[in-house]
Amino acid sequence: MLITLEELELRRVVVSETYASKALDYHGADFEQLGPLKIDATAELQGAEVRIRGKLQTRVRTSCDRCLARVEIPIQPEFDLYYRPLETIARAEEVEIPAQELDIGFFSGAGIELADVAREQVLLSLPMKILCRADCRGLCPRCGANRNLEECHCPPAGDGSPFAALKGE
Repeated sequence: MLITLEELELRRVVVSETYASKALDYHGADFEQLGPLKIDATAELQGAEVRIRGKLQTRVRTSCDRCLARVEIPIQPEFDLYYRPLETIARAEEVEIPAQELDIGFFSGAGIELADVAREQVLLSLPMKILCRADCRGLCPRCGANRNLEECHCPPAGDGSPFAALKGE
C-alpha cells in the first residue's frame, strides 16, 4: 500500500494491513517470517515531513548464534517515524546531515510504501545476538557437539591459547 503525499495533504491516513509470510522480501536476511505480519499505522503531514506512527506484530524463526538451534522470536515494535522527500537533500555533492536530523528517513516518488516501513521495522527489531537461551553453551569448536544437549569428551585445549598448535603442543 502506497501512502501518498497527495492523500496526506487532504487528511490523515489510517491503515491496517496484513502481509502473508512470504509477501515481504527481506533481501537475504537469515530468518523466516512465521505467519502473517499485521501492521496498524497512522500517517500525517507535519509541515514538510510525513510522520508515521504505529505498531506491527509477527514472529520469525532463525538460528541461535551459538548452537545453531532453531529459535522463534516475537516481533512487536511500536514505531514513530519521520520522512522527508529525497529532493530536499538531493544534490550533486555530498551533504552532511545535521545530528538532530539523523532519525529522519527519506523517500522518493509519490509517497511511502507501507511494506518498506514494515520490512525495515522487522529488521531493526531483531536482536544483534540471537540466543536460544541466556545460558546457551554453544557448539564445541573441536568436534561440533551441541554442548546444551551432550557433554563433549574432547581433551582440554592446553593453555587455552588459539596459538597453542603453533608452539608444537
